Amino acid sequence: MDTELLRTFLEVTKTRHFGRAADNLYLTQSAVSFRIRQLESQLGNALFSRQRGNVHLTAAGERLQPYAESILQTWGRAKQDVALSEDLSTQIVIGASPLFWEFDGISDWIQALFDACSGLALRLESFPRQSLSKKLLDNSVDIAITCEPPKMDGMQVIKVCDYELLLVSRTPNCSLALSKELPLVFLDWGTRFSIEQGRINELQRSPILHAHSSNIALSHILSTSSVGYLPSLVIERELKSQRLYPVVDAPILLQSLYLVCRENNEKCDIISDIFSVPFKSVN
Repeated sequence: MDTELLRTFLEVTKTRHFGRAADNLYLTQSAVSFRIRQLESQLGNALFSRQRGNVHLTAAGERLQPYAESILQTWGRAKQDVALSEDLSTQIVIGASPLFWEFDGISDWIQALFDACSGLALRLESFPRQSLSKKLLDNSVDIAITCEPPKMDGMQVIKVCDYELLLVSRTPNCSLALSKELPLVFLDWGTRFSIEQGRINELQRSPILHAHSSNIALSHILSTSSVGYLPSLVIERELKSQRLYPVVDAPILLQSLYLVCRENNEKCDIISDIFSVPFKSVN
């Protein structure tokens, strides 16, 4: 199958618009339509339904989407792996929720991996946290970065650092009682966090912003009179510069960051070397 057909399918899926997909792919709209027709012909099913200009996936298109994403990710890893030279002998795929790539110190840790592990080629992937266990099991990911390590046999789990989630606002001396009057920003940090925040009565309201990005949540809180929990590994500079303030009497929610891999991964030697590189700048 032509991977460009799948790439075009995913772009239309993302934009819900053939014209915008064509612009993003540097194609004409007729070329995008032709590719989608080719793919539909190969699969024997319509993938999109168009009603009054509203483009949405059919049931067949919804079933195809996760396979298309997986095929393109696997193809990208394969191209990088095949292209390895004598100097770059081992490719390691590290997967994480987009939240963790925004942590201060992650880029320093990645650089430290290259310094510590000779012949290393890295591929950094973003996945929803719910899919990381599956990615580890099917070898799509060699190492996962997560705050909720999977509870299953055959996994090696290493805790690399602890951090705090702080309820913050740009308003100084804001109390938990006063925060009830501020719009709520909810950063989707996982099941444990949702349960813990759910126990705080003052925060039981619909959020004005529900985000999967620390940076987006941070930007909104900095520019509006709102309140929300953010990780200390993202907001340290804003706290020091007093652009943000902790809500005075709010509970501090403790979290940990883990590296996870399969115990029987064939790249266990270099993974062991990676696990030994500390998160120096975030401890």
